[in-house]
Amino acid sequence: MPTPAHDAAMLDALEAKVPVAFRGTVWRVTRAGRDALQASTAPGRWSPGGEIEVLYTSLERAGALAEIGFRLSLEPVWPSRMAHEAHRIEAGTQRSLRFADVASLVPLGVDPARWQGFDYDGTRAIAAAAHFLEFDGLIVPSARADCANLVVFVAHLVGEGRLALQESQPVDWTAWRSAR
Repeated sequence: MPTPAHDAAMLDALEAKVPVAFRGTVWRVTRAGRDALQASTAPGRWSPGGEIEVLYTSLERAGALAEIGFRLSLEPVWPSRMAHEAHRIEAGTQRSLRFADVASLVPLGVDPARWQGFDYDGTRAIAAAAHFLEFDGLIVPSARADCANLVVFVAHLVGEGRLALQESQPVDWTAWRSAR
C-alpha cells in the first residue's frame, strides 16, 4: 500500500517502466578531502531530503564540473579558496530508471520551462517514488550540461550494484571558467 506521500499514478507510471542495469564510469566533484562515495540526505533536484541517501554523479566529467560550477557561480564572489576534486568512479546498478530527456519527464509532472531553475517538486516526487519502489538509481538529463547524470539510491544497491573510486584529480576552476 503506497504511503500518502506517493501519488498512485506516479507509482503506476514508474512501475510500468522497464528498469535498466548501468555499468560504466561516472564522475563526481566534491570539496577536496571529502569521501567521493559518501551519499547525502540533503534536499536537491533528485533528493527529497530526509532519510533517502543519494549519490549524484554525471556520465561525463564536464557534466560533473558544470553541476558544481553552476552552484559556485551563484555566490556573490567566486569562492577561490575552496578546493575541489573530480572523482572518476566505476558504477554499477541493477534496477535504474532511464529518462532520455526532459520531455520524458513531462508526463510525471516536470515543467520543461522551469527545468534549469530551482523548482524541484516534480523531480523530488519522482525520486521519492522510485526509492519507495526500490529502484537503485535514476539516469536523467543534466540541467547544467548536455549529458546524463546517474543518481544512485545507495541503500538499494545490491548484487552486482557497486561504486568504486578509481581516481581523484584536483579541479582548476580558473581554467574551467576561462574555457567557458
